[in-house]
Amino acid sequence: MRKVSSVQRTIFLVTITAVALVYIARLFYLQIIDDKYKLSADENVLRRVIDYPSRGLVYDRKGKLLVFNQTVYDLMVTPREVKAMDTAEFCSIIKISLEDFRNKFQKAKRYSPYKASVFEKQISAETYGTLQEKLFKYKGFTVQPRTIRKYPYNTAAHLLGYLGEVDENVTAKNPYYQMGDYIGISGIEQSYEKELRGRRGTRYIMVDNFNREKGRFENGKFDTLSVAGEDLKLSLDADLQAYAELLFQNKRGSAVAIDPQTGEILAMVNSPSYNPNLMVGRERSRNYGRLLQDESKPLFNRAMMAYYPPGSTFKIINSLIGLQEHVITPETYFSCPGGYRVGPIFVHCHPHSSPVDLRNAVSVSCNSYYCQTFRAVIDNRKYASTERSFDKWRDYVLSFGIGKKIDVDMPHELKGNVPTVEYYNKFFGKGRWKSSTIISLAIGQGELGITPLQMANAACIVANKGFYYVPHVVKEIGSKHYLPDRFKEKNYTKIDPKYFDAIQDGMQWVFERGTARGSRVDSLVMCGKTGTAQNPHGKNHSVFFCFSPRENPKIAVAVLVENAGQGAQFAAPIASLMVQKYLLGTIKRPDLEKRMLDAIVVPMSDTNDDD
Repeated sequence: MRKVSSVQRTIFLVTITAVALVYIARLFYLQIIDDKYKLSADENVLRRVIDYPSRGLVYDRKGKLLVFNQTVYDLMVTPREVKAMDTAEFCSIIKISLEDFRNKFQKAKRYSPYKASVFEKQISAETYGTLQEKLFKYKGFTVQPRTIRKYPYNTAAHLLGYLGEVDENVTAKNPYYQMGDYIGISGIEQSYEKELRGRRGTRYIMVDNFNREKGRFENGKFDTLSVAGEDLKLSLDADLQAYAELLFQNKRGSAVAIDPQTGEILAMVNSPSYNPNLMVGRERSRNYGRLLQDESKPLFNRAMMAYYPPGSTFKIINSLIGLQEHVITPETYFSCPGGYRVGPIFVHCHPHSSPVDLRNAVSVSCNSYYCQTFRAVIDNRKYASTERSFDKWRDYVLSFGIGKKIDVDMPHELKGNVPTVEYYNKFFGKGRWKSSTIISLAIGQGELGITPLQMANAACIVANKGFYYVPHVVKEIGSKHYLPDRFKEKNYTKIDPKYFDAIQDGMQWVFERGTARGSRVDSLVMCGKTGTAQNPHGKNHSVFFCFSPRENPKIAVAVLVENAGQGAQFAAPIASLMVQKYLLGTIKRPDLEKRMLDAIVVPMSDTNDDD
């Protein structure tokens, strides 16, 4: 047998001694120095309570409180701690059946026998008061204070958004959230979730054998404080929003108002809508199901998620492209013999004087003028092919924020649609299409699709003579009045500012002697454009956009009323009334107001009740 040398013996003894010293030192640290293990050992007489922070409040631009918090209570259960109890009495207090009790308890056990989970959500302060007196009788049950959102005004539901309980997908992606937490699901509640939610805290409470609180553990040494969420000041004008929603009663569609000088969204109307208070509290699930099944789609955000043909409002953009490409000037005249004809294709136009120059073409909305302008752009000989000229035209359109997302601070924004060369090559065949093939684009029809938000932004661009700020609904964040830099930067189109004056002349004439003269207000200088968006599924949509005043514009509005006919019938009057409300604080055209309030385009089901 090989002998162990003295050196090896020494190394062995040193190693054993070193390991022993490490263990002794670690035990000393754990038992004497580090208190957190004392906390773990004492958990059988401690209750860990989450302090949920107050979610940030939401105000409109004038300081009117739009969203606040109301305290409710979640009833929690830790299944392994539950002892024999009077179940019938317990169910009577919290107003559930015995079957509900069994189902909820089994669900909690499946989640974890050892961890507390929500047994009954959001019980009222009255129920909590009754339960608190007898809670010592129900081992394993505790109460967790929470807050829910409340909305003092029944308005702007899609913009404000709502909260929902997190699921396993959220907790897997973001360790901050735990089962039972709430998170913003839509609107600003979603897009500003991090700012609004704050940071949760934790308290350790000592309890006796009757589960009654006996005070803070170690004088709160291990507690962490919650931090309230940041308040938001919106750019929204609550009075304008409520008024516009009133004008949209018994109508489907959308209206968006923006301050062209800042990009601040002043109103965003979706009709039909719903009472935002329906999406909070214990009845939220039932109400959500009811709203989801409503055929009028009150949950659908038409302002950002629906796109429509822009109709004749798009003629303004085609005018500017024609000027930039030097295929027309403000003094260019085209005749209109009842419409535009090329081969078998005929685009009808309504009766008006002929010929017309650019300003008058805008004023009377001449289809023939814009078909000829579009043909001149697409068939421009300075480009080698129809495809190249069309790409150039499309590039101009995209610079107006159409056919792409403009990065508004709201979720679920759609980009709309501007067709591509590839699309037409696939549909018609390469080299087998030309300006006459796609002439419907000249008057805002065909494959074009634009959201009401993009339409309002286009009105801002014309008001600003060539640039826009990214539309945004938040004006200031928190006590430091912070606003992201991207909302302060100008975004320029590819149109020279010098070409906008003639277009604004024509848009002013729209109110003074053109298609929207019936919505004129003597005390205001407004510039606008009517549109009738063809609808293959029914009656045409009424479309209009405008801005006012012409110099130093303060509001731009886009209105689309579904299945309401010509732009002058509904969209223009609603836009005019919104401008009057915002700029003057009063209505100078009560005749228009009465007509809009009394009009029934589509009868609506009532989705605004709190019950």
